[in-house]
Amino acid sequence: SLDNARHLSSLLRAVHFQDHATCLATASGLRVTVEDAKCIQANAFIQAEIFQEFSVQEESVMFRINLSVLLDCLTIFGTSSLPGTSTALRMCYNGYGYPLILFLEEGGVVTVCKINTQEPDELLDFDFCSTKVVNKIILQSEGLREAFAELDMTSEVLQITMSPDKPYFRLSTFGNAGSAHLDYPRDSDLMEAFHCNQTQTNRYKISLLKPSTKALALSCKVSIRTDAQGFLSLQYMIRNEDGQICFVEYYCCPDENITEAEL
Repeated sequence: SLDNARHLSSLLRAVHFQDHATCLATASGLRVTVEDAKCIQANAFIQAEIFQEFSVQEESVMFRINLSVLLDCLTIFGTSSLPGTSTALRMCYNGYGYPLILFLEEGGVVTVCKINTQEPDELLDFDFCSTKVVNKIILQSEGLREAFAELDMTSEVLQITMSPDKPYFRLSTFGNAGSAHLDYPRDSDLMEAFHCNQTQTNRYKISLLKPSTKALALSCKVSIRTDAQGFLSLQYMIRNEDGQICFVEYYCCPDENITEAEL
């Protein structure tokens, strides 16, 4: 149960770049995963404490669902609620093969939605654990929002350089107008933490990173991590209206089609 369904719908919108999602419920909360082309994975983590009531009878419960339909149901009373009003939500799932049932109530009006669930797909395992992280930076989100606004999005790739020495943290694009670079010094006001062990330069397809800008728009901080293979983890810290904190994480694989000579 949630007093305000908007907390859930805004987080789900941050990972909504494909129609289907895999939901995993455990005692610690809900994880909603969306993937595309075996190259990118997004996870929205909604901790159990966010809910007014949260109970899972089994160790873990997993199902696949149409995320577009789920979002339509969650916003059935409209997306912009009047001040002081909110849509209360109760979600029930009876186990394998059953639909997900939503009870939504606003201003005394109750709507019941049943959404068919499907067999969950096997999810990609990016095997991205903190022990394998080579470089990690925590930035205030406004710094990255400005970067995405300024960089040339006609570029096919975004090149990320992380280094213990200058330029420390550099974002580069190679679009129609030529190359553009944005540097962040390690003592920048926007930099909350800087842990770089070695110089790494990797490129990522902008088409894969674009979906993560939805999460970036909602977030207050972002953690940018890379492992030795150049896999990228973007962790967005999102604070809802009640001051509660949730996380949305994107994993992206590096673009393989570049030679060392190009770098």
